[in-house]
Amino acid sequence: MKSAAVFVVFACLLIVHVQGQARTSVRRCLCQGSAANAVRLQRIDKIEVYPVSASCENVEIIVTLKNGAGKKCLNPKSEFTQKYIMAALEKKRSE
Repeated sequence: MKSAAVFVVFACLLIVHVQGQARTSVRRCLCQGSAANAVRLQRIDKIEVYPVSASCENVEIIVTLKNGAGKKCLNPKSEFTQKYIMAALEKKRSE
């Protein structure tokens, strides 16, 4: 009888310990693999910027291309992307 009580107490402690452990984060970034350094400006329909979040540790910049050509991830560190973002912000401020 005592061994059953010890087993139950041990099992409860084990469950509490396991539930208290931090889970490993699963990265759920939208951009997988390498990103483009440049895209023709005439082909860009829309731009979306996703800051660092709990689910992805990277800044992600995704452009939607015209005529249903899909989406592309841009390298946020490329000179093209930085200039394009700054130009888009300037244009938005002037409107």
